[in-house]
Amino acid sequence: MRHRTIADLMTPVAVAVQPGTAFKEIARLLDEYGITAVPVIDDEERPIGVVSEADLLRRQTSRTTASTAEGLMSSPAIVAEPDWSVIRAAKVMEEHRIKRLPVVDRAGRLTGVVSRSDLLRLFLRRDRAIQEEILEDVLTHTLGLSPSALTVDVTDGRVTLSGTVDRDDLRPVLLRLCESVDGVVEVADRLVYEDPTPS
Repeated sequence: MRHRTIADLMTPVAVAVQPGTAFKEIARLLDEYGITAVPVIDDEERPIGVVSEADLLRRQTSRTTASTAEGLMSSPAIVAEPDWSVIRAAKVMEEHRIKRLPVVDRAGRLTGVVSRSDLLRLFLRRDRAIQEEILEDVLTHTLGLSPSALTVDVTDGRVTLSGTVDRDDLRPVLLRLCESVDGVVEVADRLVYEDPTPS
């Protein structure tokens, strides 16, 4: 089973500014690209901070006279790496109360940006794609079962498993694996255990 990573969900070409970028130019970029924050990068394209709409508004309502990205930004930049899981990125966003994370490569250079809405896209996977992944990856490849052994119904990300299993210890494993498939909201267990040994 392959879980989607931040590399799969991020916007690869990130809008970024330099420390000397002026207030009005930052505001224009946020408006033009329909974004809520922009990374501030150094000469080597490494994020050193982030300027958000909140930072711009704070400048307007406080006594600060900062007029460039360097003075306006929140620093240091909280960043993600391309191989992070969605859960890890979501936890970092929640912990730091931010909506976007610059994504950096191994050298720390900016390669993209991932937002909360990007993470939520995972739950917009088509039901058919989820069903196919469960049948092929979970049942066939991981557990070695025939795809016709069980019935897998998926509606709005809700998975219903029904059919007969010949090992009762298989049920919790199957449920856990299905719950871990990207895009699954919940799993309903309609499985029936039937001892294959004659009584």
